[in-house]
Amino acid sequence: MGDSSKTRTALFFLAPALLSIGIFFFLPVIAAFILSFTDFDIYSLANWKFARFVGLKNYADLLSDPLFWKAVRNTLYFLFVGGTLSIAASLASALLLESKLVRLKGVFRTAYFTPVVTTLVAVAVMWRFVYHPRYGSLNYVLSFLGVSPIDWLGDPTWAMPAIILMAVWKNFGYNMIIFIAGLQNIPQQLYEAASIDGAGKWRQFTTITIPMLAPTTLFIAVITMIGYIQLFAEPYVMTQGGPLNSTLSIVLLMYQQGFRWWNMGYSAAVAFVLFALILIGSFVQTRMNRKFAA
Repeated sequence: MGDSSKTRTALFFLAPALLSIGIFFFLPVIAAFILSFTDFDIYSLANWKFARFVGLKNYADLLSDPLFWKAVRNTLYFLFVGGTLSIAASLASALLLESKLVRLKGVFRTAYFTPVVTTLVAVAVMWRFVYHPRYGSLNYVLSFLGVSPIDWLGDPTWAMPAIILMAVWKNFGYNMIIFIAGLQNIPQQLYEAASIDGAGKWRQFTTITIPMLAPTTLFIAVITMIGYIQLFAEPYVMTQGGPLNSTLSIVLLMYQQGFRWWNMGYSAAVAFVLFALILIGSFVQTRMNRKFAA
């Protein structure tokens, strides 16, 4: 069979999948991109003639909107603090479960991974009870330490940290499983040789574990960044972006503009700015990994 016949055969089997991707992914993305250059609103839903081409006006309005920059700061705060804590908790739990100090490792892995497969809305509702200023279990525990009750979701200072804590608890189990797989791929002979040379546990961790986990850490950092920068469900269920927009994220702003105020063109512009931020973040992380690996 010639190369051309193999190509035609491959395209024949790939055609249904490629067609589905084209119809349900690329066409909506192209349509949304075109939409971002119009003033498409609720009136345009009934008649497309009401949608007018406005060029870069949506993007100009977006970049001059203080509420957008507030959402960007909140999202980056959630990303850097929450993402860092999530990766640290994942690595720490993976190291603990791979050590010889823990028995019933399968039980702990299941327990840590259970929040990942639990519906986020159900988790958010549960944590609202945990954060209740009067009857919440968190304030009850803190009362034994002499701490006065805190309105976790009603205080602009504490609302975002409260959401970060919930998000880390919800998501760290997924990255933990990936870190465990990475740790299991490190040859034990390296640790044995380092031990013979007199290297302690910390030295082995910094010179063997961390470098060998670099590809795994890059993968986890990228998927964590992509996931955390799309913060939406947590503030939507728990705070609606409040108080005083202290938990308003980029995606929540996009949702509000598109489905509450029906500014579809403006909302589409927010979506593509978010896409640009994700693209830049992924590029920077990849370049940093290559630099440190060189």
